[in-house]
Amino acid sequence: MFHTRAILIAGLLVASIPLVAQQAARRNAPADTTTAAADEWRQFRGSPMLTGTSASTVPATLKVLWTQQLGDIIESSAAIANGTVYVGAGDGDLVALDFSSGKIRWKYTTGNLIGESSPAVGSELVYVGDLAGIFHAVHIADGSKAWTFKTGSEIKSSPVIVGDVVLIGSYDSHLYGLDARTGALRWKVMTNGQVHATPAVQNGIAFIAGCDSMLRAIRVSDGRQMYQIDSGAYTGASPLIVGTRAYYGTFNNEVLAADLAKRRILWRYTNPDRKFPFYSSAASTGTRIILGGRDKYVHALDATTGRAAWTFATRARVDSSPAVSGGRVYIGSGDGRLYVLDAQNGTKLFEFDAGAGVSASPAIAGGRVVIGTQDGRLYVLG
Repeated sequence: MFHTRAILIAGLLVASIPLVAQQAARRNAPADTTTAAADEWRQFRGSPMLTGTSASTVPATLKVLWTQQLGDIIESSAAIANGTVYVGAGDGDLVALDFSSGKIRWKYTTGNLIGESSPAVGSELVYVGDLAGIFHAVHIADGSKAWTFKTGSEIKSSPVIVGDVVLIGSYDSHLYGLDARTGALRWKVMTNGQVHATPAVQNGIAFIAGCDSMLRAIRVSDGRQMYQIDSGAYTGASPLIVGTRAYYGTFNNEVLAADLAKRRILWRYTNPDRKFPFYSSAASTGTRIILGGRDKYVHALDATTGRAAWTFATRARVDSSPAVSGGRVYIGSGDGRLYVLDAQNGTKLFEFDAGAGVSASPAIAGGRVVIGTQDGRLYVLG
């Protein structure tokens, strides 16, 4: 009897091992870093690889669900998590709003102006940088300060959370790795120019396209530079990582594809008719990359060859970075409009006149599009 019971218990234990292992694997598995989940957009470009893609389904025809006046200007792009929208207003407030109603939940005052640095949302803290060079960690629950870290110059880069490390670039020429909970300095890497762009992260490596013309690969665990690729030009755009390639525009009027395995530039694209810089950060559709240009066009390029697939003309320069969802491209323009384009052929499907220039980038979650304008108004459309 005892022998039979022991065998039965042992069998149950053995049978449960795969299930326990599967559950543990799920708990410890890294989050998908390629596409933002349907109900959230936790950082600039939606995910650590800066793909600008969302799993959310957005209505074909958009209408304004709510709007809030938040300050003089919004260049910061919104983050969305757990039913809350976070955005940096130009007058220095990090604002948390209810995603459903637009009601302000709290405001955290940095005491300085906020530029393009866009919030990143962790489990308990939300992070943003300001133009005085101070990096802020704020409690999600009530908007109170958790900690601050002072860099040597203004911060326009957006934070990226990688495990227990938060990354931030500064115009003091450094990329910083900080303890996400305490703000203690883990490491810093000095470049030869301002770190304007947001780092993209893949497999524990952070990639920064720099004002010193270098694309650098930095190990997140210890800040060691693994290698660099010479872009040949000043870069303001953040790199998009797809597989073993990085894509980004430059102030030499080019879009580049860099082979990260062979550590060289694969191709360069320039508009044959109009020579203007590319400041917008690219989004991926899988086979194509899409970005805005200061030539007033949205460009879609073949990811393999760099050949133009289509262009779409706006009425002003396009510094906004596109978001892609459901075969559609969402992008703002300095002409004051948010455009919705067919990702396959560039046909305009919809436009929304915001009444002021749009340089911030759209965030998508829960079937809604969130965008700020240069007159300080935040719109939620769905």
